[in-house]
Amino acid sequence: MPGEPGPVPERPIVREARAMVAGMAPRLDDERYVFVTGAPLLADAIAMFREAEGLSQIVPLEAARSAGLDTALPMVRIVLEVHSALDGYGLTAAVAGALADARIACNMVAAFHHDHAFVPAADAARALAILQALQTQAQG
Repeated sequence: MPGEPGPVPERPIVREARAMVAGMAPRLDDERYVFVTGAPLLADAIAMFREAEGLSQIVPLEAARSAGLDTALPMVRIVLEVHSALDGYGLTAAVAGALADARIACNMVAAFHHDHAFVPAADAARALAILQALQTQAQG
């Protein structure tokens, strides 16, 4: 199916903070996304979470526009390619901290294989450069 990821080679699972940051290999996703609530579950959603206040979803921008949803804050996703362990520690803090120091908003989503940083689209290039520099520093 177009747009679906193909098979990905297995990578070692990393648990320690410095090793996760050193191996994160941040990759910018070209798609734009929005966080929405108050809509039924959308087929195009890449993530969802049920909160007490309702269903939150991360949806491609165009799908949200087609559904008539609020698209006021387009975000981009930076995929951290390291295969971080679910019981690993420190990656979220390092990434969110580096972006916060640069006054860039960051919404982290952890999935089974990778962590994903969602940042405002206007800050995408700067955020990616900051994370690449953070990785280089951790490798040093």
